[in-house]
Amino acid sequence: MFSRFKKDGAPAKPAVQSPASTAAPAAARPAQAAPSTAMRPATGGAPRSAAEVVAADKEVKRKARMMELKLELHKRLLETLNLSALEHASEQSLKQEISALASEALDEMSVALNKDDRLNLVQELYDEVMGLGPLEPLLKDETVNDILVNGPKRVFVERAGKLELTDVTFRDERHLLRIIDKIVSAVGRRVDESNPYCDARLADGSRFNCMVPPVAVDGSLVSIRKFKKEKLQISDLVRFGAFTEEMAAYLQAAVSCRLNIIVSGGTGSGKTTTLNALSSFIDNTERVLTIEDTAELQLQQVHVGRMESRPANVEGKGAVTQRDCLRNALRMRPDRIIVGETRGEEVIDMLQAMNTGHDGSMTTIHANNPRDGISRLENMVAMAGIDMPLKAVRSQIASAVNLIVQASRLQDGSRRMVSITEITGMEGEVISMQEVFRYERLGIEPSGKIIGRFNATGIRSAYSDRFRQWGYDLPASIYEPIV
Repeated sequence: MFSRFKKDGAPAKPAVQSPASTAAPAAARPAQAAPSTAMRPATGGAPRSAAEVVAADKEVKRKARMMELKLELHKRLLETLNLSALEHASEQSLKQEISALASEALDEMSVALNKDDRLNLVQELYDEVMGLGPLEPLLKDETVNDILVNGPKRVFVERAGKLELTDVTFRDERHLLRIIDKIVSAVGRRVDESNPYCDARLADGSRFNCMVPPVAVDGSLVSIRKFKKEKLQISDLVRFGAFTEEMAAYLQAAVSCRLNIIVSGGTGSGKTTTLNALSSFIDNTERVLTIEDTAELQLQQVHVGRMESRPANVEGKGAVTQRDCLRNALRMRPDRIIVGETRGEEVIDMLQAMNTGHDGSMTTIHANNPRDGISRLENMVAMAGIDMPLKAVRSQIASAVNLIVQASRLQDGSRRMVSITEITGMEGEVISMQEVFRYERLGIEPSGKIIGRFNATGIRSAYSDRFRQWGYDLPASIYEPIV
């Protein structure tokens, strides 16, 4: 049995008693599993009945017992399976081997499990060997956007813009650190006390960040922004209520006429999704180069060159910054340059590119509103060590950037494009701006859902003549506000 994956000369495991009746050594005994979210009473809710308390206690004990079983069986797998042969094994064949080994071990331990518990145990063992352990079900859940781990016993997810606590747990901090090491070692990185944090990209494209003790005080912190496989079009965002058809028509004209666009917003507001959707308006005859810290953009054009920055190795060498990529991109005959996120000294090269023949370039920045976005660009120029008068910096920004699209995540979890603002030039030492479309909040439902509408401001676009010259004669009605 297990000859295909079994280690040569692996010793037979002696029969042991059920973990339920045998105390594990203190060092190996797993912490008691946290109760399911379904078992946690809501704060301020009605007291639980005696039957509910008993049921919750039984569930806690069942989870603890299953955790002990999984720990014991995982040890046997590591001792028995030839891990080097697993790379070429199919998921089905490996699950069959794990199932057979688990059945043999459970018989030795005189443990009886029902069919569902047995299937779940085999799946969890497979995830431990080949995947990311407890995180695997969350990575496969299409409704989850973000996975946030605050130590081994508290794992949160974001669904539909709202955070919720899950019943997923790690055995202990060592278990969590092993999963983290599995992720970072796959991309040639490491985390330890001397290098306690790391950025990486999972095999499916999801963005991963971690921070481990002693910097992370209460246990390792992990953040995973899941990579969306589907490519959202503007029509999809209109259907989701992110903005209106009139705004979409305006944005199509703006992108097609090669306006330089900045998508501004906070964390999780949908900046990258918006940038992906806007890129769908770029013509297939254009050469587009993308530059990112972590590759997330999903451009839909034929001629796209993708670049990704690289941190320094363990010796502190070999770093390739976004600014390095951007400088090199300027020598590669791009029609447009798209920077996933501008956050540092690369802002100088980005502004110069926008000012020197690379019209239609786009990027994202972190800012709360369009005016703050301009201030953030000014601050990034200052932090880059460029000694320029403030008026000269503002003049550079005003001539480079044409449009700021402000994305926001509202408190009900919905994402909206709350403002489309044009930069029209300089008035003295101040950059002049005009808002063309905005999202107006009208109230809030008892359920907490935001009531609002998109509306034009009544200001005609400063680029209307340019739109018309490029064949986009937008009707004047799209600029008329709803009274």
